[in-house]
Amino acid sequence: MSKKNYIGVYSTFLKDGTPSYRASITYFGKHISLGSFSKITKASKAYKEAAAVLENEAIDIPSYKKDMALSFEKFVSLINYRDKGMYISNPIYLEKKYFLYYLSPTQILKFDIDDLFYYSSHKIMQRGTHLFVADYGSQISIRERYGIKSYAVEGRDYRFANEDPSDFRYENIIILNRYRGVRQFAEKGFVKYKAVIHIRSNYVVGKYNTEAEAAIAYNKAADILIKNGIKKNFQLNYVENLSASQYADIYMNTKISPKIYEIRR
Repeated sequence: MSKKNYIGVYSTFLKDGTPSYRASITYFGKHISLGSFSKITKASKAYKEAAAVLENEAIDIPSYKKDMALSFEKFVSLINYRDKGMYISNPIYLEKKYFLYYLSPTQILKFDIDDLFYYSSHKIMQRGTHLFVADYGSQISIRERYGIKSYAVEGRDYRFANEDPSDFRYENIIILNRYRGVRQFAEKGFVKYKAVIHIRSNYVVGKYNTEAEAAIAYNKAADILIKNGIKKNFQLNYVENLSASQYADIYMNTKISPKIYEIRR
């Protein structure tokens, strides 16, 4: 078969002179690149698979096969474009009030529609269980974007309302403790907050009526420990919605455990 019979494929060369074959398809006036391939037959196969997806609504995302030439990400993008009329280069499928982000055929994240613009332009990457995007040269954790700190423990510092850790819709993420070293607990039917700091083991700094007090008590304990010669890189809490004078007033008046003052290097 001559090269002219390979519809949707054109040949090019890599910088080192190696032949390469690019596949593309046009659908409702939009030109869509399907990728580059080392063999012309594979590029042609990708084109035929893309054409089948766009022409046959019976082909859905679970229909994807590992031996397909078309990448899974492109497969999802084409199905979304066919069904929803919006082409998104990342593997996103739109629903009415939310969207699905396919990391793989079996690993699917769910987000509010309000986040569509962000994830349309930021590709989610994975290293082990760590999910992140590259943003202005930095790695931004997906969980931290929703208020889940890197040190947070599920069930203690946050929880998912429907118990699905892949569902990042705002209504599903419940932050229990926003600050480092702060633990929420119930006492006589009231919600209170305990500050705990770790040196060689955990030390209770104190119990407080508000989250802000507990966060500031943690900071105060860290300052005292550093002054007493404890060489540890304590990460202090930034307490939101407090002026410098309000913070200073709480800092000065918040009592902490006498044991903290006694700890030395």
